[in-house]
Amino acid sequence: MGPVARLIVIVLFEGVDLLDVTGPPEVFSLVPRETQDAAGYRVALAARTLEPVTTSAGVRILPDLTFDEAAGRSIDTLLVPGAVELDAERRVRALTDPEVVDRVRTLAARSRRVASVCVGAHLLAAAGLLDGKRATTHWSTAQQLATDHPEVEVDADPIFIREGEVWTGAGISACLDLSLALVAEDFGEVVALRVARQLVMYLKRPSGQSQFSVPLEPVSATRRGEDLRHFIGRHLGDRLSLADIAAYAHVSERQLARIFKSELGMTPAAYVESARVELARSQLEATDATLERIASACGFGTADTLVRAFRRTLDTTPTEYRLRFRTG
Repeated sequence: MGPVARLIVIVLFEGVDLLDVTGPPEVFSLVPRETQDAAGYRVALAARTLEPVTTSAGVRILPDLTFDEAAGRSIDTLLVPGAVELDAERRVRALTDPEVVDRVRTLAARSRRVASVCVGAHLLAAAGLLDGKRATTHWSTAQQLATDHPEVEVDADPIFIREGEVWTGAGISACLDLSLALVAEDFGEVVALRVARQLVMYLKRPSGQSQFSVPLEPVSATRRGEDLRHFIGRHLGDRLSLADIAAYAHVSERQLARIFKSELGMTPAAYVESARVELARSQLEATDATLERIASACGFGTADTLVRAFRRTLDTTPTEYRLRFRTG
């Protein structure tokens, strides 16, 4: 008897985000081409009935089986996409239909592992599958997830997070990165990288890859906060101390720490390091400069300091990051 295809069930419901549903199967379909395991995966779309489901993009999708039928199968991976709406103030809010939540809870019990795509994390949380776990979702609904489910440790920065056999992914194209990570776990890193090349992706992004870009993120709504950010940005290559920043702001170091906490949400040292990492990322992507030269130009001083900062911030090394994201 030959290898048996791993069954991946994707949850369907009205208004579901189209890419959340169609993106992962594109990744899984390429596995047999890149491995000796010809079985690979079998993807099935499950919904309440077999009637067409209309996605958020207006595209109608036909389910392969009902939720009741799926509950009778041995599921390798349950993939849970999400859906959003705009409230009266035009803020994005994730939707959690109670019936879908109940179905997810039932199907998860029949699954080896569970993964959410984008705001699908809200469905996992409502089903109690993220209690006591660290999880991510699309940055636009992260605060909603944290407010609605204080028992979940929400981290809006990584593109995906694994907690045991429960995975959560950010949005929107990060569904491809999450799918590649699942492939890597099942068939190895080499196969996942080959699939990534077929998809013309910058290989496979590590889970620590941030959804955000530090210099572009409007982390402070006040002129004082923005002025401090720009000052730091201009002096990243210098030996920038807490005393230097405090002197520029004409405040004590203790007062400076309070300003950063209230307006930028982190300590001065943490912000400087994150900004330096962001600058180093851009140089790793676009230049052939040595780690020593990049470390010096970005204010880290030594390559060892640069490596430690990358591990803390992105959970990867500068060398691995360059291999995956070199654009030149």
